Amino acid sequence: MRRGGHWTSGHREKTDGSAHACDYAVGQSSMPGINDLRGVNRPDWNGTGVFFRQLNDTGPAAACDSLLTGFAAIVVLFCLLQPILLHSSALASAGTSSGSSLRPGGDYGKISDAFAKYVRSTDSRNNSELQRGKDLLWVDSLPEAAREKAYADLIRGELQLEQRTTRESGRQIACPECMIHHWEGLVFIPGARLDDVLGVLEDYNHHAEYYAPDVVRSQIEARDGAHYRVFLRFRRQKVITVVLNTEHEIIYYRDSAVGAHSRSSATHVAEVENPGKPKEREKPREEDNGFLWGMETWWRMEERDNGVYLQSEVVSLSRDVPAGLGWMIGPFVTAVPKESLTFTLEATRKAVLARLRAKNLN
Repeated sequence: MRRGGHWTSGHREKTDGSAHACDYAVGQSSMPGINDLRGVNRPDWNGTGVFFRQLNDTGPAAACDSLLTGFAAIVVLFCLLQPILLHSSALASAGTSSGSSLRPGGDYGKISDAFAKYVRSTDSRNNSELQRGKDLLWVDSLPEAAREKAYADLIRGELQLEQRTTRESGRQIACPECMIHHWEGLVFIPGARLDDVLGVLEDYNHHAEYYAPDVVRSQIEARDGAHYRVFLRFRRQKVITVVLNTEHEIIYYRDSAVGAHSRSSATHVAEVENPGKPKEREKPREEDNGFLWGMETWWRMEERDNGVYLQSEVVSLSRDVPAGLGWMIGPFVTAVPKESLTFTLEATRKAVLARLRAKNLN
């Protein structure tokens, strides 16, 4: 944390052969090109969030759906990884073709700009809603009958989810050779107070317990009041095992005695090769499989109805589905972010209720 105007950071063991994001200054991405989204990581945020443990299993993970088995799964896995191999080959030969669109800083720059534009527009809409100060939960904008049903379902323990799309001046924001996933979810935690929920969300050193098995390592790297820098390692096992090192900047805002919101931005995302082994290393962007390239989160909390409504909005970035395979893979790619958000909300509710039970026993 920061003493006398300076950060004091936690430490973790460096991965052999590469640098972790925590080896760099707060807010500074250690990855070039696609990860350099500091433009949306400004201290003048009017919102924050915690994190989204999403791996965006846009390739091998998508092939593992119950409808894709045996030979079909192998075909999908091969088709998804093949473009990455071709991409790496093109990078290696970029020196002989100065006009190559795959050279470092080329397509990555376009993707980064598109994602940053999408995030800025989403930030702007969130800021306007927060400044308005009413109807802060997405279900509040539903017609009366649908709104009443949504709240009744929430009280019964169901989640409310919706897929969103941010537009700029009514037009879709194009993302070349990439996919932007945008979901929003809401859960009700009965009997909880606002501080109970914040106690779990801000307890990053124990997120590996609350959000297991997807989070396998979690640590607060630095803290300055309600401003956190956090390291999270994600792990997802399906056809193959994918491990990601991520670093996040998070700011919390206490709006009132019964309301709060937060804003989170991933400043470092790297796929890990040989995790847990002597030759473990973070893959350079041009070598990774594109499961996750960016992650932005907005949380809102309201204490009422003898509990807390917890809302999470997540925008994430992954590589695009190879041409010609959208009909086969697209449904699985778009389903994974929804499933991840569902898990996040349910796991948070479970952790809050468990802590409440433990407190009542004492």
